[in-house]
Amino acid sequence: MEFFEFVIVLVGMVGGFITVWTFILYQRKEKKVRLSTETEYDIRELSAIARSLSTRIDTLEAILDAEVPTWRAQHEPPQQTL
Repeated sequence: MEFFEFVIVLVGMVGGFITVWTFILYQRKEKKVRLSTETEYDIRELSAIARSLSTRIDTLEAILDAEVPTWRAQHEPPQQTL
């Protein structure tokens, strides 16, 4: 009977540990995920600005490619091959 008592106690302790660990992990993730409405708005606004700037850069590169075809070779460092 000692063996079964040991197994029951061990299962109870492991079950309690897993329950507490899962609860703590859930609490941490919940705190990280919460963003204020203002923060969400800022993230969306910054994302829109980044997309707009990316489009502008693409447009400027296309203009430079058309008017000065060698500009990339003049301003980008040479690529190293391995």
